[in-house]
Amino acid sequence: MNGLITFTRRAKSIYLASLLMLVCLAPGCIEDLVDEPELYQGDTSTVIMEIIHGDSVANATATYTIEIELYHDAAPNHTDNFRKHAQQGNYDNVTFHRVIDDFMIQGGDFERHDGSGGYAVQWYGYCNGEAMEQSSDCSSETLYTLPDEANNNLTHIPCMLSMAKTSAPNTGGSQFFIIPEDSTPNWLDGVHTVFGKVVSGCEHVTTLSEVETGAYDRPVIPVIIISATVSE
Repeated sequence: MNGLITFTRRAKSIYLASLLMLVCLAPGCIEDLVDEPELYQGDTSTVIMEIIHGDSVANATATYTIEIELYHDAAPNHTDNFRKHAQQGNYDNVTFHRVIDDFMIQGGDFERHDGSGGYAVQWYGYCNGEAMEQSSDCSSETLYTLPDEANNNLTHIPCMLSMAKTSAPNTGGSQFFIIPEDSTPNWLDGVHTVFGKVVSGCEHVTTLSEVETGAYDRPVIPVIIISATVSE
């Protein structure tokens, strides 16, 4: 290696954290460091979702499996958040509450299950879209949101995973949407953060995007994430 030392991303992170601890001598400095989110250090990881179309596993009319690859380098906060929500079981038994044919399927509201709830899994520096220095400045953990990472060269093409949010910036939390094979909603590029791709089972996303829906684009027969399993 010509005498050069090659560091992995994890090694770099540990080294930089140690260096900061050594040079941080000012009052309150250590306190500031403690509030920095610890992010997953790999380049990619995968989440496998088991999904049913039905009120329960017992009476499901169909069962689907999709595998999602997360791009941690492109959107480190969004991918870390999604991965940790899955690890903590927050997506288990959560519905895709909004489905629009030729557009997308949206889910991830573990809080209210109707599209009005959900929040970031930990502190990422934003409270209801507003940047704050400390998590203690935010009045509730249910207001934790994500910084936008939309300008990362990933676009809204078929089979991609993107973050749902309000019209205001930096308001992503736990809700996400997946684009079926017959949709390219490029008007969302640079606004919503794309952070992963369905690498297996995208045809199932297309099938689910075509289910019968009622008011508020809610499936007449529920579409439920039974489990979300994270790779190591």
